[in-house]
Amino acid sequence: MHRIVSVQPQPDFTLLISFEDGLTKRINVRLFIGEGVSQPLADWENFRQVAIDEGGGIFWPNGYDFCPEFLRDYHEAEQILAEN
Repeated sequence: MHRIVSVQPQPDFTLLISFEDGLTKRINVRLFIGEGVSQPLADWENFRQVAIDEGGGIFWPNGYDFCPEFLRDYHEAEQILAEN
């Protein structure tokens, strides 16, 4: 199981995330910001409130969250697509 140890929101609505094993990557989460519970995150003041939860994932005060495994796998899938 992976754990996030650091998350830094970036002005381009990406996240600079560090995992417990030392891997640090910029992850594009803009594709997940749209309607419903994620809609408030389109505003920078809300987006920048991202934090790490007890389980090593990330969350925002409005309840939107991501588990660390999803973010790690999602980024790895982006890398594979970019290389092909």
